[in-house]
Amino acid sequence: MLESTPTIYRARQIIAQTTRGPEPDAFAVTAEQIVATGTVAELADRYPAAEIVDFGDTVIVPGFHDAHAHLAMTAEDVLHLDLSHQAVATVDGLLAAIAREAAQTPAGQWIRGSRYDDQKTGALSRDALDKVAPDHPVLVTQVAAHWGVVNSAALARLGIDESTADPEGGSYDRFPDGRLNGRLVERALMNVALPADANVGSNIPASSPLDLQRGVVRASQAWNAAGLTSVCDALVRPDDIAMFSAVRSAGELTLRLGMLVTIEHYDKVAALGLASGFGDDWLRLIGIKMFVDGAIGGRTCLLSEPFRDGSGTPVQTTPTNKLMADVARVHDAGMRVGVHANGDAAIRIVLDAVEAAQKATPRPGLRHRIEHCSLIDDEILARMKALEMIAVPFAGYAAYHGGALNAWYGEDRVDRMFAHRSFLDAGVTVAASSDYPCGPIEPLLGLQSLVTRAGADDGVVVGEKQRISAAEALRVFTLESAEACGDAGRKGRIEPGYLADFVVLDDNPLTADPAGISSIGVRATYVGGRAVYTA
Repeated sequence: MLESTPTIYRARQIIAQTTRGPEPDAFAVTAEQIVATGTVAELADRYPAAEIVDFGDTVIVPGFHDAHAHLAMTAEDVLHLDLSHQAVATVDGLLAAIAREAAQTPAGQWIRGSRYDDQKTGALSRDALDKVAPDHPVLVTQVAAHWGVVNSAALARLGIDESTADPEGGSYDRFPDGRLNGRLVERALMNVALPADANVGSNIPASSPLDLQRGVVRASQAWNAAGLTSVCDALVRPDDIAMFSAVRSAGELTLRLGMLVTIEHYDKVAALGLASGFGDDWLRLIGIKMFVDGAIGGRTCLLSEPFRDGSGTPVQTTPTNKLMADVARVHDAGMRVGVHANGDAAIRIVLDAVEAAQKATPRPGLRHRIEHCSLIDDEILARMKALEMIAVPFAGYAAYHGGALNAWYGEDRVDRMFAHRSFLDAGVTVAASSDYPCGPIEPLLGLQSLVTRAGADDGVVVGEKQRISAAEALRVFTLESAEACGDAGRKGRIEPGYLADFVVLDDNPLTADPAGISSIGVRATYVGGRAVYTA
């Protein structure tokens, strides 16, 4: 059979991460796959009709793979206010943005904003929101997405008053005098902002399906521009699957998507007989998502010892007996779980659940994930290795939070946080996660953070013992993330048989000044041999 005519790509340097000898000078692509590597002369001789795309003085690396981000959530967020510290700087700036939105929004309609950072921007309360938007229900989501602040109009719309009992796994925070301060923590926020049933009353309304599809396209284009070619959306509902499918049907899907479906919707997945790996190279089911605790940046993670500065409140969002039952049920069906657990106490609960499930129903090769897996120790490492579990910690949190991590957790614990060095040394598969919108999306900033462990704003080095090399960081963002998502052997190398997903960079991240990796320009991003971004 004659081979179809491929396209040949070359650059000054190709970091192929190949298993087949030295790095190639060029590679040939057809039908979304890499079919050959070698010198330009060799490939041109083999494929005389092929077009040669010469990227000149650039460096090509395999496409970046984010093993835990939130595309569906971002699709909603991009339709509303950006209240990040970069966008508003101060609380006054944040309130001014909400006031402007209120002035052009009909009274009674929701105003929403995300990525608010209380540490960098300042404290926010119900009363402050009431002053600038008294006639609109307002929700401001904190950057970790595990709590948010609402105003009085929103509390009334949601049916929450001073006598409302805290939900299990969450709370309605209060001022010192006992009055609600507008802060909805963990399940108190999730139950209204991301409910299991979007049709239940007293929820914050989602945007229309068509608007959300536009949000997916807009977010995907921004992520492609950062060099991302694959993402696992780690919090997916059936409506989100329909949304992603619609974008794909319209020919506008420019990221390969893996999905962790929330445990609340597992019955629907089980009824259809679906299993981990169902789908194709563009849209595929990875497993089922569960929660144990809260957030690192939100200071609600479940720790074995108190927060250093007393600023946090540990929260166990799912009772232990329920988690044990949920893990056992999903495991018994042969499906992978991805359990959100940040604190060391939370991680031990997950390990107990997986150990019990594997003992009751041994399933060799069914490699469960711990999402974030932020604070570890030697015992946790050994248990994870024995269970062949996968860690999916934050890649960019050292850069984003900087010295605040030391203040919240203490330097000793930060030396065991986002422990990529420890995972690699112990032989535990460790993937890359931005957790966007909770952390910065840019993979190059993630690489820099893994290599330097320095705060991008304050320069403070946090957890220096967990530094890894640039070459190791690239593997984490490619090969290790692929393994975490069931894509081993398909993604992460520029080698025949692998998908033609690659990024063209202005410089080599393996030899550049580590403090300047995030400044390397992304020249182009290709998915399946098709340009989805060009600078």
